[in-house]
Amino acid sequence: MSASTSASASSPRAALPGAPSLQRIAWAPILAVAGIVLAALLAVSGRYGYHRDELYFIQAGGHLAFGYPDQPLLTPVVAWTMNALAPRSLLALRIPAALAGVASIVSAGLIAREAGGGRRAQAIAASCCAAALAVLATSHFLTTETLDLAFSSVVCWLLVRLLRTEDERLWVVAGAVLGIGLLNKLLVGVLAAAVIGSLLVVGPRALLRSRWAAAGAALALLGALPYVAWQLAHGVPQAAVAHSQAQGGEEGGRGGFIPFQLALVGPLLVPVWLAGLLGLLRMEGWRRYRCFAVAYLALVVIMLATSGKAYYIAGFYPLLLGFGSLRADAWLERGGSVRRWLLAGAIALTAAASAFIGLSVLPVRDLGGSIVEKLDSTEGEMVGWPRFVATVASVYHELPPATRARTVIFTKNYGEAGAIDLFGPARGLPRAYSGHNGFTEWGPPPNSDTAAILVGEELEATVAADFSGCAVRAHIDDGLGLNNQEQGVPVWFCAATSRPWSTMWTSLRHYN
Repeated sequence: MSASTSASASSPRAALPGAPSLQRIAWAPILAVAGIVLAALLAVSGRYGYHRDELYFIQAGGHLAFGYPDQPLLTPVVAWTMNALAPRSLLALRIPAALAGVASIVSAGLIAREAGGGRRAQAIAASCCAAALAVLATSHFLTTETLDLAFSSVVCWLLVRLLRTEDERLWVVAGAVLGIGLLNKLLVGVLAAAVIGSLLVVGPRALLRSRWAAAGAALALLGALPYVAWQLAHGVPQAAVAHSQAQGGEEGGRGGFIPFQLALVGPLLVPVWLAGLLGLLRMEGWRRYRCFAVAYLALVVIMLATSGKAYYIAGFYPLLLGFGSLRADAWLERGGSVRRWLLAGAIALTAAASAFIGLSVLPVRDLGGSIVEKLDSTEGEMVGWPRFVATVASVYHELPPATRARTVIFTKNYGEAGAIDLFGPARGLPRAYSGHNGFTEWGPPPNSDTAAILVGEELEATVAADFSGCAVRAHIDDGLGLNNQEQGVPVWFCAATSRPWSTMWTSLRHYN
């Protein structure tokens, strides 16, 4: 072996995946990347407005329960708490989401280190994760997917570390994190179950026979218990929510599932995570981690078979980027400066595209009909709520005082009801009612309230069946021509109900 070959083989940057030596954590580049993303997320947090889910979560947290028809309790508790600490502050509300994005980025870098990557590989992993559309778009506002991605990333890092060190006590730590994650959403449990099932198939199975593994499983189940108990006590409404989502054809349905995976990180960075996936499947040095690749592929098949949403497997991408970064680093080592510029350009272009699509960087006046609105409908869901509430308030205050005293405000979806409950008190509006998801648990209105303002799409059948003396008093207009659920819908006033609210409530409930 020549001197140059020997030097190359001993270089940390050229270390083969699975090498026995473990590099130091590259805190400087990892935290620098995470810090840039955190600053960017907080800087744009108030440019548009609340997302409909955030409006719902704030109200759900104020009706504290072990669960809700569509989710466990953690995200509503976080949303309500942040709003209570800093009322009507989007910056405060979205700090937990931004920190969750940071957790995913740091996890990717740490996974690269556990896999044997040096400083540059760890920086590549963190940078690719930071540039990913799935990370930036979900960390921009507070939603269950935001926290789920963070919990999935941290659990994957802990499991990678467990497999490398064979320190069985890490089962307890991973189980505790998983249990907290299950208080947010059951999806992280699906990811963990797929990994554990794959361990049984491809090994190493010996780690599963530990008492520490049993203790970790107990902690995870403890986290799932409140939501499972609530669901069982309420007839498992989550099943209806899941069925509605499967029928909705979101993210292009089954035909769009695979293409959407290419977009979750970004088309230019597909070679990085794909190299990680193929390396996990084929490289002997990574055999101990093969369960992750098997779990990922198994979930792809399961999601295609069950019409699962395309982002349901997003929790695997920080891990795949972590492993793929080592192969990207080795690719850079074999080439010259051109390869470094190519990778840097791919990361930079992906970050720019992800920020343009997933963050509120486009001026709000230009959002309607833009490519951003077409590619990411969540941006359009963040605009127009104050005008929405103002329109409802104008109809309400046109009513005679005696009529207002017996008038209910009923909306089609939880975002509309949440907006009225957040912005309405300042305009003299009473609380809103809705038959959608969690709001079904907080109604029906009093039977003595026999007049109603009804707002929301597709309410014509409800108006005809359950109300009389109805007329359209206004239409919602956000002033920007956005293509969202509220734009152009009528605001009805109905003078009387055809039957008591308690009787009609069953027909007004819906889960989706």
